[in-house]
Parts: sequence; structure tokens; C-alpha cells
Amino acid sequence: MEATEQHRATMTTNSSTHKLRKMTWVVALSVILNPLNSSMIAVALLGIGASYGIDVSTATWLITGFYLAAAAGQPLMGKLADLLGARRVMMTGLAIVVASSLLSVWAPSFGWLLAFRIMLALGSTVAFPAGMAIIRSVAQPAAGGEQPKGMTSSLGIISVSANVMAAFGPTLGGLLVQHSGWHSIFWINIPLALAVMVLAYRWMPADRKRSVEKEARVGLLQLLDVPGVLLFMGMLISFMLFLTSLGSGAMWWLLAIVLICAVLFGMRELRIDKPFIDLRMLARNVRLQSVYAQFAGLNIVFYSLFFSMPLWLGQVKGYDPQTAGLLMLPFAGIGMLATPIAVRIIQRWSYRPAIIAGSSALLLGTLLLLFMGENTPIFFILLATSIVGITNGMNNMGLQTALYQHTKPGETGAASGLFQTFRSVGGILSTSLLGIAFSSTVTTAGLHIIALAGACIGVVLLLISLSRKLN
Repeated sequence: MEATEQHRATMTTNSSTHKLRKMTWVVALSVILNPLNSSMIAVALLGIGASYGIDVSTATWLITGFYLAAAAGQPLMGKLADLLGARRVMMTGLAIVVASSLLSVWAPSFGWLLAFRIMLALGSTVAFPAGMAIIRSVAQPAAGGEQPKGMTSSLGIISVSANVMAAFGPTLGGLLVQHSGWHSIFWINIPLALAVMVLAYRWMPADRKRSVEKEARVGLLQLLDVPGVLLFMGMLISFMLFLTSLGSGAMWWLLAIVLICAVLFGMRELRIDKPFIDLRMLARNVRLQSVYAQFAGLNIVFYSLFFSMPLWLGQVKGYDPQTAGLLMLPFAGIGMLATPIAVRIIQRWSYRPAIIAGSSALLLGTLLLLFMGENTPIFFILLATSIVGITNGMNNMGLQTALYQHTKPGETGAASGLFQTFRSVGGILSTSLLGIAFSSTVTTAGLHIIALAGACIGVVLLLISLSRKLN
């Protein structure tokens, strides 16, 4: 009898593990849509500009608009996943990806293309917060209140898939644009999103019955906190424009707008029952604040170097686009290789050693970039980019694990969405840093400014990761 019960328990555990693994791969496939579309666009800007008769600086709004929409969309979609059901919201997001991609192909003007790309950003932001809410809801029962069983491995797979797209997105985009034109970077989303929808419908558990009617009575606009979203966007856009103006003449009055939007945003979010960003959750959770701050800092450095290095390699070193792309592979690709190592470190010790290792690598790598020059040999470039790449795997994995250890299960979707918002905030601020460093032309001195800023951020991240009070 005892052996039979043990056998049944083993069979149940194996079944749960298999189910979790299938759901993890669904989330991993859906998550790649966001980094894929944020990276492929870089190689399509010239073609898009030629098609619509606009300059490259105008076309770059396709990048900025994507990040701004993602910054607002992540916590919003996470909250909707917690309130209305993660699978329902995830399927809706994938449908938006399909629709916006189709519309982008036939956009009659640049303005319409920008609008459809913002739609695409909102649809692709759903995958991470909704997917992680589903995975945690399945893994949590076996965890006994501790870190959910299998959660670290699931995070590792999802992180690797995102890093793969960060590494190979520009290369894939270049091949598509070269052989099929810029429209192909939108076509590729459609079969991928449809395939994930089918898998999600088959493998994701149905949402629990929720009081959707009650939420509907509250009103959609109130549920989505539109005024809060607008104030948050106003704060981000004003701050981004202020930072960009530092390269040509600071517009200090923009800081007044930032302050006004921030104060009004804080007052509103603390007053309503269902805020766009739960400031009360942040206020009572100092460790969660630390996770978000470190993630934003990490992404400022990552995206600054991700976009500045190819420009420097082409303009200063004189490498052709293919060579520059190959030299950038270690930057994101090493992060993919470092992720499984980070998973083992976290499983054996905790997330803290992984974050410390990643922050140390970030500091060392950015300091090496200060020695870059017109005569720098290729092996030194590869060494520096590889060391910085370690950070992408270690810190991403460590911070994601820390996020779920310091978040209540019922807040997983919202916390995951806000986590990705800080990725977008880092991306937005990185474009401002690029504008300051390369205000007139791409130079080695400009690269050194970015590297020095990255080293300063690396010092701060290392100090935070060494502080036990914040871990």
C-alpha cells in the first residue's frame, strides 16, 4: 500500500513537471516577440525612411515609440492578467501582434506605421507578465510557500530565449531586409504568434472564474487608470526630451513638467483602488525597489552599448555591417551562455552571488571599453564585449529570481509587468545617453563617455548587490 502511494506521488510529480515544462516553452516562444521586434527594426530604418521619404532621425521614433509603449504596457498588461485571467489576456495580446503586423505591412504613411508599431509593442508586452503569472500559479502548490518548484529552471529557459533574440535579432532582420525588404520584419511575427496561440490554447490551464462582471461595472477606463498612464508617459517623455537636449542646450523647463507629472502621478496612484502602478506595493517592499532600480541601471548600460558599438565599429573602425554584426554577437550571445551557469549558481546558493558576479563583469567590461581606440585590435574588442555580455545572463537571471522571492503570488502579473517596464525605461534613457555622446557625429570620445557612464552605473549596481539589506 505504501509503495503504491509513493508510486502515485511520483507519477503526479512527473506529470506536473512535464506540464510546467510545456508551459515554460510556450511562454519562452511568446516572450521572444518583444526583443525580436525591438532589435530587428534597427536594420530596417534606412529602408523605411526611403519608402516614406523621411530622414533617419524621424524614423528612429519607431524605436522610441516602441519603448515608450512597452514601458506603459508592461505593468498594465500584468495588472489585467491578475484581474481578468492570464491566459485570456495572453491570447488577446498575441492577437494584437498578428493584427498590428498585418496592418504595418500596408501602412499608408509613416504616422500610421508608428501607430501600428505602438500596437505591436503593447501586444508583445503581454507575454512575460501573463506567462509568469500562469507558470507561478502552477508551480506554487509544490513550493510550500518557498520559491516555486521549477521556477528557476523556467526563468532560465525564458531568459535564454530572450537573450537569443537580443543576440540574433539584428542578424535575422538584416537577412530579411536584404532579401525581402523591410516589410518582412513584420511578416515574420504572424506565423510565430499564431503558433504560440495554438500552443497556449492547448497547454495553458484555463483561467479561474473571476468576477469579470464586477470589474466591468467598475468601468474599463477606471480599471486601466488612463489618467495615471498619461501622467506616467508625460513624465517619461519630458525627462527623455530633457536628457536629449543636454547635447545642444539644456531645456531646464522640461524638468518642471517632469516634477509636475511625477507629483500628480503619485497623488493619483495613492488615491485610487486599482492604480496603474501600485506605489503602495513598492513603498512597503524595499527589496523590490532594489530589484527594479538595478534592472533599470543594467538596461541603460546594455542598450547604450548595444546601439553605440555597431555605430562606432562602422564609423570609426570602418568595418562593414556584416563584420560589425559578428563582433557584436558575443555581447548578447555570451549572456545566453552565462544564463545556465547563473541558474546553477542560484539553485546551489542564491540569486545574490549571480548578481554580484554580473555587476563585477559589467564594471570590468565598461572599464575595458575606455581603452578602445582607432587602432584597437579585434581580440580586445571581443574580450570587452564578451565580459559585458556575462552581465546580461547573470544579472537578468538573478534579478528575475529575486523578483519572485520578494513578490506575493497574487501580485506576480503586476510585478512582472513593472519589472519589464524598468527594462523599457532603461532603453529609453539609453537613447538619451546616445544623443548626448554622439550629438554631432560618432567618435571614440563619445564611446568613452558612454563607457564611463556605464562604469559609474556598474559601481552603483555592485554596491547595491553587496548590501545585505537590499537582498
